[in-house]
Amino acid sequence: MSVGLMALLDDVAALAKVAATSIDDIAGQAARAGAKAAGVVIDDAAVTPRYVVGFDPARELPIIQRIAIGSLRNKLLILLPVSLALSLFAPSAITPLLMLGGAYLCFEGTEKIYEALVPHDPHPAHVAAGPLSTGSQGFEDAKVASAIKTDFILSAEIMAITLASLPAGPFWTQAIVLAVVGLAITVVVYGGVALIVKADDVGLYLAQGPSTSVLGRFKRAIGRGLVRGMPYFLTGLSVVGTAAMIWVGGGILIHGLDTYGWPQIDHAIKASAQMAAQALPAIAGAVAWIVTALASGLVGAVVGIAIIPLANGVIAPAWSAIQARTAKP
Repeated sequence: MSVGLMALLDDVAALAKVAATSIDDIAGQAARAGAKAAGVVIDDAAVTPRYVVGFDPARELPIIQRIAIGSLRNKLLILLPVSLALSLFAPSAITPLLMLGGAYLCFEGTEKIYEALVPHDPHPAHVAAGPLSTGSQGFEDAKVASAIKTDFILSAEIMAITLASLPAGPFWTQAIVLAVVGLAITVVVYGGVALIVKADDVGLYLAQGPSTSVLGRFKRAIGRGLVRGMPYFLTGLSVVGTAAMIWVGGGILIHGLDTYGWPQIDHAIKASAQMAAQALPAIAGAVAWIVTALASGLVGAVVGIAIIPLANGVIAPAWSAIQARTAKP
């Protein structure tokens, strides 16, 4: 009896080790995949705060909550099953779709820079059907719907990057990693956005403190710093997000070209990064990353510039015509 019990305990211990290894493997894969999607995450965090501009402060957190729920629905109920289906039945389609998303990121980031340098009226496809009062429920619903649509595109790119970075493995491991990454990124992005949009309110509260003690003066100084600094922080976050879109998109395209037998650009960038790292060995890792990001950004900017006239002159008018035709009774 004791021998049987010992054998059972050994089996339980072995199963526990396997489970622990699986958990560690899933956590590691999720962390690596999330890091590769960091550029899109930064842009997501940079884009979202604009959707609560113009609302009563009391509605800011509820609006962010609605967008976060929509983001989870995008990732877990739509994109995760589609990603797994592609992985099972059409794995060869993952790289082209990823490259298509990378090209979109290049276009979107470059378009933002173009808009800042050469202000122009938005294309009719980007204009709402009619003005709504900022105090109306309809205006809030429209803003939330627009944010969720934008999130869908960014979430699709996040899930595609995650799927492409996963090694071959069991179906359920891939499903769990995708779900973990989707959930974690949503919490990080919208938790961060909630902190960002309420930071000025916290700053105002601290700045109005009545205490004259050293601690009170210190709190008021922090509050004034938050109130004055948040506009600059949001501007900086937007700049970083735009740059991240371009270099992440360029990197995706470079990797895709390498996959399809065009490794020259990837090899040239790696060689340049290695030379720069050897020239500055004390900060070799940082230098290699900077060179790679700059080169990927250059490729992304070239692609984005090439897409702008096509998107604004052909795709957007065609999409407007389709929308106008489908809107007719």
